[in-house]
Amino acid sequence: MDQTPGNKPDDTTHFGFRDVPARDKQKLVGQVFSSVAGNYDLMNDLMSLGIHRAWKRYYVATSQVRRGDRVLDLAGGTGDIAALLRPRVGATGSIVLGDINGDMLRVGRDRMLDRGYVDGFEYVQCNAEALPFPDASFDLVTMAFGLRNVTDKDAALREIRRVLKVGGQARVLEFSEVKPEWFRPVYDFHSFQVLPRLGRLFAGDEDSYRYLAESIRKHPPQDELKAMMEAAGLERCSYRNLSAGICAVHTGYRF
Repeated sequence: MDQTPGNKPDDTTHFGFRDVPARDKQKLVGQVFSSVAGNYDLMNDLMSLGIHRAWKRYYVATSQVRRGDRVLDLAGGTGDIAALLRPRVGATGSIVLGDINGDMLRVGRDRMLDRGYVDGFEYVQCNAEALPFPDASFDLVTMAFGLRNVTDKDAALREIRRVLKVGGQARVLEFSEVKPEWFRPVYDFHSFQVLPRLGRLFAGDEDSYRYLAESIRKHPPQDELKAMMEAAGLERCSYRNLSAGICAVHTGYRF
């Protein structure tokens, strides 16, 4: 029986608010993202009220990426982060857009071509828990809104560190724990009452949008994720909350 790397046959994990066999989560998440691939930008707009575009610009602008760098963009989705990175790495740099979901990867490739980006890109279908790259391959590894969907997050963080060059940087952009107490009921109402209905109305898919809202609540909050990055061997780990903690940018280095 196929297993997700690092999991035993009787392990369980969360899929939204449900407990499922760990070996099944990858397939279930894959079904969600195959369903939403064609509406991925719409999904992000509905989840963040459009603010995700500003988050992503900030995330890339503060990444310290340089011309000539080689970058791995994990959970690359439809290429939003890769497109922002492209002018920063320049003609001498390169970007590997990696995603475990073939449908998402195809959408990302097509959108890069539509934007006129032909050279300097590679597209690799890969599992973040077992990356098919040699040690010390990349100057920067990015993962935006993807870590919470990984079955074994500790394994993925260890792999990210492994493929970083010495001095390389890991950056994770992810929905996180809202900080102001007064704002949490508003955020919960949007997540669990409004978002699934919008998913049904605009994408004909209520269940996937409900899972995505639930997955945010099951994701490790800021300090816990920082500790996980440190346990994976990354150093100088830190995070910065955006929009009152709706999401956070996490940074770590390999030395």
